[in-house]
Amino acid sequence: MDADVVIAGAGPTGLMLACELRLGGADVVVVERLAERTGESRAGGIHSRTLEVLDQRGVLDRFLAEGELQPVGHFSGLYLDFDESESRHPYPLMILQSAIERLLEEWASELGVRFRWSSPVGGVHQDESGVTVELDTGDAAPAALRARYLVGCDGGRSTVRRLAGIDFPGTEPTMTALIGDVELPDLPEEYVWVRRRPAGDYSAIAFEPGWYRVITSEYDRVPGRDEPVTFEQLRQSLIRVAGTDFGMREPRWVSRFTDAARQAARYRAGRVLLAGDAAHIHFPAGGQGLNMGVQDAVNLGWKLAAVVRGEAPESLLDSYHAERHPVGERVLQNTRAQSALVRPGAQTDALREVFGSLMVFDDVNRHLRHMLNALDIRYPVEGDHPLEGRRVPDADLDTSEGAAYVSELLHSARPVLLDLGGSAEVAAAVKGWADRVDLVEARSADELWTVPAVGEIPAPAALLVRPDGHVAWAASADEALDPAALRTALATWFGPPLRG
Repeated sequence: MDADVVIAGAGPTGLMLACELRLGGADVVVVERLAERTGESRAGGIHSRTLEVLDQRGVLDRFLAEGELQPVGHFSGLYLDFDESESRHPYPLMILQSAIERLLEEWASELGVRFRWSSPVGGVHQDESGVTVELDTGDAAPAALRARYLVGCDGGRSTVRRLAGIDFPGTEPTMTALIGDVELPDLPEEYVWVRRRPAGDYSAIAFEPGWYRVITSEYDRVPGRDEPVTFEQLRQSLIRVAGTDFGMREPRWVSRFTDAARQAARYRAGRVLLAGDAAHIHFPAGGQGLNMGVQDAVNLGWKLAAVVRGEAPESLLDSYHAERHPVGERVLQNTRAQSALVRPGAQTDALREVFGSLMVFDDVNRHLRHMLNALDIRYPVEGDHPLEGRRVPDADLDTSEGAAYVSELLHSARPVLLDLGGSAEVAAAVKGWADRVDLVEARSADELWTVPAVGEIPAPAALLVRPDGHVAWAASADEALDPAALRTALATWFGPPLRG
């Protein structure tokens, strides 16, 4: 084997997955078709749940240093409020995708991830023991890498998905949007956020001094998939929609996207898996795409690493599709809705007015906020404790080594059994998994924990937290602890116990 895992694609999803796998002890090679970074930055923000994930790995400060927290969000251009009690990081971080990729690549290099640039995937052949990945490097004979698994993080037109024979059903585009980073010397405002006009809509967002992210959307205009995109097209589109180009000049880059929405029928085909845009594409309303891809990576990474280490059965990988495919479905649906809500026309005007009047209600605002920020996700679980399946609140703890947050316990990407009640049964139950699960005894600094989509609940007596920050098992303080249920959860997620 040349590596335990080959990852196709060095975007945010592939980079995050590479880091997760390395933290889990897997040997990783990332292959990328491009020769170098292009500087393009389609995405421009990180949401609450992704900020929490980065905090769980101890690298969040790197990203906060290069971005700007923005205490406002939107659903199809209709503003949302945020609640600081729901997360330690309630506000989205405005940061360009190019900076995100640079920071993730630096972290990956520190962890020992290997990279091969100018190496597009040209063939995939899997058997019982591994996958052979052929690379079209331009040489007379294609290079090949042998790995135990291959993960396609190679975008919406994924070669890995096609070669693995995975269907990509969905809905066709009904509009086209142009995007680019340019100078706008005549823009009279600091920024424009989804300004609707009879011909379409436009935005102009300042990410850096003097530079604007310009986005224009025109409906019922769908160019050919491979038609080139030019600066002049962006300029003319802005004139049609806004009536002026605001003196647009000095383009850094321009690109195009549509409201096509597709999702892989399965996220796994034997030893080949998909994540990020290779698994799902959608209208980029609310900036959910990059965030969902990073969260795909964090869900898959620890599972694949555990299988590679031989500690968990290969069947654990099936839970990746079971947990993340429904999340992707929901994002495709909410972005379709947002695309419909922003179309020009009197009927949409009326719909937006009604929808906006509903958003003043706290429950509606909260529901949409949780949906976009991915704070309300609950994976399928056997138990009935309100924390099980959900992301763990980043609660304040008192430990033998002093004050700590739950997120700090997850820096090593290992599962944590958190004993908050001083139960001897908890310590006894985890002995068979002492080599792969960290037992932490602590006390909760607060009697109540805030759980999005649930509300306030009493602090639990104990809980088993997966490396991705989701709770695999929890025990209430006012009920008898069930050691058998704990051992079942340990075996389900982290493999059989040690013998002897």
